[in-house]
Amino acid sequence: MLWDYIKSRRVTVAVWAIICTVFAAVFALYSLPLKAVLYGAAVSGFFGLTAAAVDFIYYRRKRLRLKKLADEIIYTIDGLPSPLNGVEEDYCALVRILYENMRRAEDEMSEKYSDMTDYYTIWAHQIKTPIAAMGLILQEAGQSDELNRELNREQNLALRRELSDNLQRIEQYAEMVMCYLRLDSDSTDFVIKEYNLDGIVRQAVRKFSRQFIRKKLSLTYEPLRKTVLTDEKWLLFVIEQVISNAVKYTKTGGAEIYCEEPLTLCIRDTGIGAAPEDLPRLFEKGYTGCNGRLDKKASGIGLYLCKRICTKLGHNISAENAKGGGMVIRIDLDKINTELE
Repeated sequence: MLWDYIKSRRVTVAVWAIICTVFAAVFALYSLPLKAVLYGAAVSGFFGLTAAAVDFIYYRRKRLRLKKLADEIIYTIDGLPSPLNGVEEDYCALVRILYENMRRAEDEMSEKYSDMTDYYTIWAHQIKTPIAAMGLILQEAGQSDELNRELNREQNLALRRELSDNLQRIEQYAEMVMCYLRLDSDSTDFVIKEYNLDGIVRQAVRKFSRQFIRKKLSLTYEPLRKTVLTDEKWLLFVIEQVISNAVKYTKTGGAEIYCEEPLTLCIRDTGIGAAPEDLPRLFEKGYTGCNGRLDKKASGIGLYLCKRICTKLGHNISAENAKGGGMVIRIDLDKINTELE
């Protein structure tokens, strides 16, 4: 530490040596008595060494405090030594800025980890339901050869449809996980260009057509004949989530897909709807509302992901209860805040 101190004060030491040399040369040129020279050198050396000793003590204390603080900087930065000059003040300010940035990044990472843990907990409970249902179906179907022989064609078809629906739910939950992970990625694969809206909607309708038929729900859909500036894959995910909710929470009636001017895609169902006080919070993460909790199927993740995707795409999504029952989800595709390359 002493050598480090000398190196840090090397400019001062060099100037002091030059001054001593100048004085010695002047004394020699004027032939001053040696005793006077030695006396002046001794007094100067005494005060110089005293000042250097005091300065070294402060230097050593500061180094020790900084070393101790380095071990505790994760928890606090209030113990920084007081700056002695403007340069040290600037360094202290820089250290505090870096410290605050580190704490902010740490809090963000902690929040993201907490969000991911919560999501995977919900997802695990979600995906266990169709897996357990498929296991029970297979167990009942394979209990005995006699039972298998008694199953008629309609029962076999019903079992296949049930297995197919549960398999589709598992696939949908897996897609939700991939979507959740990709949304926070720096390399999200958005491909923004003009698409035929009917082509995207038909893909979603085709995917859930069997569930509409099995639950005997109607679907009213006529060609929209609209072109939208968006990303096909991500908008398709949003539409699929909305239609999935429409099928899930509708027992009688059906769904209607139509377009409001200038370019708002509307998906209306005749399901259980939502309580008026729940509508402002439907797109919050993990929020299911009163009807969702009564139905036991809601996770509060689907609409949350839809909201995040629409925000990233520059679209807007909203929900309101429909007249006569059910819900209307509106996806405003008229404007997009995206720079195209």
